[in-house]
Amino acid sequence: MAGMRDIKRRIRSIQSTQHITKAMKTVSAAKLRKTQAKVIAARPYSDKLAEVLGRLLADVGQYEHPLLATKEGNRVAYVVLTGERGFAGGYNTNVARLTEATIKENPQEDAVIIPVGRKGRDYFRRRGGNILREYLDIGDDPHYIQARELARELAALFEQGEVDKIYLVYTRFYSAIRHKPVVQQLLPVTAAPKEEEKAEEIEYLYEPMKEGVLDTLVPRYLEVQMYRALLEAKTSEHGARMTAMESASDNAAEMIDKLTLSFNRARQAAITNEISEIVGGAAALN
Repeated sequence: MAGMRDIKRRIRSIQSTQHITKAMKTVSAAKLRKTQAKVIAARPYSDKLAEVLGRLLADVGQYEHPLLATKEGNRVAYVVLTGERGFAGGYNTNVARLTEATIKENPQEDAVIIPVGRKGRDYFRRRGGNILREYLDIGDDPHYIQARELARELAALFEQGEVDKIYLVYTRFYSAIRHKPVVQQLLPVTAAPKEEEKAEEIEYLYEPMKEGVLDTLVPRYLEVQMYRALLEAKTSEHGARMTAMESASDNAAEMIDKLTLSFNRARQAAITNEISEIVGGAAALN
């Protein structure tokens, strides 16, 4: 049985770790509440914008826009949204593995990776991934300006012919303990009306013209989708980290209980041994 001094040292070490994990859980919970409110507020706007754009595209008929153009090439970019640091359970690894699986399912593609986040960048660097661009230091609270700039740079890659398709790979948030990695096409923009809406004959009036409205709406749709993906991913990351730190704190408490029991047994054994020695010595004197 380990000595009592060693057991005490291990208990103090685990208690120190437990203090850190509890603090990280509290911080992640606060960040989660903030980003969760943002993503819940952004979803209706994003969905409605997609609905409106789909209706307009269906109504306008033949309409050419660089971000709607379907290209025949097979160079595909995967924009992988991960975190800047770990301690979030399997959050970062799940997104990266989904990207790898999607690429393997489409061997005919000339796939390139655009990681958004340090963990994704490091993951694909270690595995020799074909990284086209990288975007780091997004922060724990994404802003619309960041999404707008990122969307514009991705749109430029698409319009200039460097890539023929762009997919987003990110984690969709459902709750603090439930989030799922998904793959979503970003470019070319494909916004279609719902089936029940297709059956309706809706006539729109445009001011000044249809093309002018869509020229403004299509880039805005791209920016909003990028912003929502950043919020979904970051909210999922905070939830995953909070859950991981809570689990780590519980495991630390369990280990402390086991070590405390071992310490008490060792102390009891030492006391019993001392008593036996005293009784044995007294018997020898008699």
